[in-house]
Amino acid sequence: MDQQLQMLKDLTDANGISGFEKEARDVMKSYISPYADSIETDHIGSLIAKKVGNEAGPKIMIAGHLDEIGFMVTTIDDKGFLRFQTIGGWWGQVMLAQRVTIMTKKGNVAGVIGSKPPHVLSPEARKKPVDIKDMFIDVGASSKEEAAEFGIMPGDAVVPVCEFTVMKNEKLLMAKAWDNRIGCAIAIDVLKQLQGQEHPNVVYGVGTVQEEVGLRGAKTSAHAVQPDIGFGVDVGIGADTPGTKGEGTLGKGPQIILFDASMIPHKDLRDLVIQTADENQIPYQYDSIAGGGTDSGSIHLTANGVPALSITVATRYIHTHAGILHRDDYENTVKLLVEVIKKLDADTVKQLTFGS
Repeated sequence: MDQQLQMLKDLTDANGISGFEKEARDVMKSYISPYADSIETDHIGSLIAKKVGNEAGPKIMIAGHLDEIGFMVTTIDDKGFLRFQTIGGWWGQVMLAQRVTIMTKKGNVAGVIGSKPPHVLSPEARKKPVDIKDMFIDVGASSKEEAAEFGIMPGDAVVPVCEFTVMKNEKLLMAKAWDNRIGCAIAIDVLKQLQGQEHPNVVYGVGTVQEEVGLRGAKTSAHAVQPDIGFGVDVGIGADTPGTKGEGTLGKGPQIILFDASMIPHKDLRDLVIQTADENQIPYQYDSIAGGGTDSGSIHLTANGVPALSITVATRYIHTHAGILHRDDYENTVKLLVEVIKKLDADTVKQLTFGS
């Protein structure tokens, strides 16, 4: 496994649901440190790595979020089964019989999401999806007391299980938490690619927290950075599976988001990114997302406003245990951002800020 794949494995195998991002943050910090001039953490846990090109130049923020969707233990019943709260957006039909990890004070505990078996349901009930409220987590405990002996208690984080896997087509990579460790990886590699290169600005590679529950870490980290330009890098919809329509074809380049529920991107910044992609023969796609948003939705509202754009990597089966993306899309997103950053000098940023 090459160094880049090892980084992707380490990032995605790390457990870090919203509010519990430390493990993922530590991995990101270990990989981005060699390329940063300084690293800070804001007061709710977002990592901010700074790389100086021109200290007096514009501040450019590249944000990927550290957190993944998961669950939280709420109660333990007398037979040792766990009830839980979803953390982030889940569709109940993708949850049953999936493995999970409960992060306890005594270490990780394996579990599986269960419900009543279909064999005991009425014919009518079998035709309906199981409500999330009727699901539970089985950790093999025989009682509440035994679950407590395992170290499990209400408030513990519960994380999906899917080991990082290079598929038979080696360009396709499967893992949990692509949403959004791929954005963290992009931030790392942008700083890495800028090593030894001149750029007329200060670049911040940021791993935000609690994106999945309200773009929260992007608010605090953007207030800390006070960027002049912001990019939210995230996953997009992989729309190339049977029955799905859209622009998200794996391997066809990064997705430039025209619209989502959290923001309308800055038109002139969008046009600059498209022009840069064309000049450098970097493939790209367009997409719009009627429901949901990215960290750009918070970044662009910082202070008196920040020109911002979301760039995403098409990913199949987001918000499930196992996502699939294309390595070329990841690498082309890094390449595109590096080329854009080289253009973002003070004059260009001033035109973007006041030219609309």
